[in-house]
Amino acid sequence: MAIGDIIVGLDIGTSKVSAIVGEVNNFNQIEIISSTKCKCKGIQKGKIVDEDEISLSIAKTIQDAEDEANLKIHSAYVTVPGKYITIVQNSIIKEVKDKYAGISVKDIGASIMQVKDIEIPEGKTIIDIVPECFILDNGEKVEDPVGCLSASFTLQAQIILIDRDYMKKITSILKKSGVELDGMVPITLAERNLILDRNELNDNVMLLDIGAGNIEIGVFEGSKFIYTNTIPLGGDTISRDIEVVLNISEEEADKLKRQYGLALKSFIDNDNDIFLNTYKGESKNKTIKSSELIEIIEARIEEMFSLINKDIINQGIKQRINNVILTGQGIININKSDVAGKIALNIPVKISTGRLVSTIKPSYRTSYALVRYVAAKPFAKSVSSTIDVTRDESIFKSILERIKEFFYS
Repeated sequence: MAIGDIIVGLDIGTSKVSAIVGEVNNFNQIEIISSTKCKCKGIQKGKIVDEDEISLSIAKTIQDAEDEANLKIHSAYVTVPGKYITIVQNSIIKEVKDKYAGISVKDIGASIMQVKDIEIPEGKTIIDIVPECFILDNGEKVEDPVGCLSASFTLQAQIILIDRDYMKKITSILKKSGVELDGMVPITLAERNLILDRNELNDNVMLLDIGAGNIEIGVFEGSKFIYTNTIPLGGDTISRDIEVVLNISEEEADKLKRQYGLALKSFIDNDNDIFLNTYKGESKNKTIKSSELIEIIEARIEEMFSLINKDIINQGIKQRINNVILTGQGIININKSDVAGKIALNIPVKISTGRLVSTIKPSYRTSYALVRYVAAKPFAKSVSSTIDVTRDESIFKSILERIKEFFYS
């Protein structure tokens, strides 16, 4: 981290846009100087359906952040849903320029540039390089090899690719909002160090972020990022089920989900009567049992975990996962969702207990995680967002240059 760097993190979700402006303080910690959000319905089922809606929401969120932080924002980092991401594993052996002086920062920079030299599939482009570990010529694994005496070293890394068309859409949307793109980071990769606790960071885990409209899947083997994807279901899907099945208003459906949220009917203590205030049928006095409501919730949650299970089986990675960690506003308030997940997946499931999770409001966790990820990016030349500086460069050239700086020194 570079003390004084100001980083803007923007999370474009299915129900809102949220932004965190963070500054790296003298203790190498992120000090939040602004946190803002704005409702947004421009993304549905993981797809961009209204660019203008998203652009207006971003502009409002950024304007509020500028007012709150008393600064002018010209660029930001943005999260990316897993469905647009491809992860390529690669490793290279790098000879050290002066083995008697130890491995230098230049040696590391050259190795990172070398490891990205892969055949890029058509329609994809590199947005990040994630160094996993460095292996010295004596077989020792280290996270930071600078200064180590070794004639050569092996770099194992993940090359993060994005669908070029999606990147161009986000670039266009940001440009309409008056903001340039600093870089893009997969949601679960950004969240990993915030959501997982110390033991989980070294384990083979699947991180599930269930939000309003999407389930983000991220699978990690220790520090190795091996898979990510998006399933277009979430907490709002459950609310809509309740609304349709019970024939009530959207507002009451969401309220009932929050009030009686339970993932498994078998855990009901008292099967209470529920009076439906906005029932649209002929009878104005409609009453149901709480078990009828829970049954609706249970069916949808069962489907969610069934689709997740099918996805990781199809990818051939289920047997490599030891634990599943749940997070996200779409499910954490539904009791026994972890038990339902364990039954469906046949893998231990728990709600996230990461040390920092409770310190950040749920609405800002992903954007805050993004800022933390960027600030901790190893060997990056520059990570600061552009504040109070305007540039006349070509927008796409500017993007490529900032991403270039983001992943090598």
